[in-house]
Amino acid sequence: MPNVVITGMGLISPLGLTVQESWNNAIAGTSGVGHITKFEKERFTTQIAAEVKGFDPKKYFDAKEVGRWDLCLQFGLGAGLDAVADSGLKITPENAERVGIIMGSGAGGLIGISHTSLNLDAGGQKQVSPFFIPSVIINMISGMLAIRIGAKGINYGVVSACATSNHAIADGYHAIKRGEVDVMVVGGAEASITEIGIAGFCSARAMSKRNDEPQRASRPFDIDRDGFVLGEGAGAFVIEEEEHAKQRGAKIYGRILGVGMTSDAYHFTAPPEDGDGAMRAMKLAVQYSGLKPEDIDYVNAHGTSTGLGDVAETKAIKRLFGDHAKKIMVSSTKSMHGHLLGAAGAIEAALTILALQEGIIPPTINLDNPDPKCDLDYVPNVARKKEIRYALSNGFGFGGTNASICFGKA
Repeated sequence: MPNVVITGMGLISPLGLTVQESWNNAIAGTSGVGHITKFEKERFTTQIAAEVKGFDPKKYFDAKEVGRWDLCLQFGLGAGLDAVADSGLKITPENAERVGIIMGSGAGGLIGISHTSLNLDAGGQKQVSPFFIPSVIINMISGMLAIRIGAKGINYGVVSACATSNHAIADGYHAIKRGEVDVMVVGGAEASITEIGIAGFCSARAMSKRNDEPQRASRPFDIDRDGFVLGEGAGAFVIEEEEHAKQRGAKIYGRILGVGMTSDAYHFTAPPEDGDGAMRAMKLAVQYSGLKPEDIDYVNAHGTSTGLGDVAETKAIKRLFGDHAKKIMVSSTKSMHGHLLGAAGAIEAALTILALQEGIIPPTINLDNPDPKCDLDYVPNVARKKEIRYALSNGFGFGGTNASICFGKA
């Protein structure tokens, strides 16, 4: 079976508009959370979010196109184009059918849907753009990217809530392992910081209300956590059959060794208390990688800063790794960039890959008073220099869907 490597990355995140900027801010422990600026926030119980700052869609679209496409699609296409450019991949008529794309989103064009609904109510059908449907449907991120770069292989979107990006990476990995393609562009995008998105999560009482201290609001594994902080952005990767990458002289960031995917079959939003589905996903990722649990050095946790989720994931890690769990470094970078929903797994995978490459573990910031039920090494507040060989990156979503990816050092 062919080996799969990462040869390109693109990030548009609350921590920066590039991979390097996002990485620098992550290892510096910088928070990307602040007060919402996109709309009048005062009528909502949560008034904070991790917004992308300074994004210029005209870097990727002409002026006419900018007005057509939902921000989610803009983020996703931008990250995808950046990843392809970073990889140095040249798509020609000869290799186009061997290059595929799988980009996903949890909610898709939520901004476009909510704004168009208001326009329809105010002015009728004539106020609905002919680009509305293609602008908001999730598979259009992959479709538009294929049009831009000329990729004619596998092409579709993934939708699995907060596990979306991990599933997109997993599907691309399997397509290469099956020999269907040589190269895949994979990842996820999200742009749900809009009135209806904030209102929905507020009504579900899922988000932090620490409005007076935005940068301290996302605090995974801390006893004073009171919910997650919504984020936005996109991450994309060029993943490739190893010999194909070597033949074209591509730089290699790291390796995808295995993926594990499971279902809780338990509850539509809450995980089981013992973290069973998460544990089984990690176990499968390790097994399919040909490794043993004690080989894993680092886990980039799903770590949302919610009461149930953080404890369940901690239990899952302890159940799988046993005594080795105390030796594993675990961190939640959501403490800095917030929860990007369907794009969360993409930014977290990128930071995990860079942790392997650079030998630096991003911290869990705001971890001042650890929850007694969360008693692992969460790399509190300050990044740690430590060479690592193998790492897991976790993504768990509403509906009880779980996906864990095992990465290896290049």
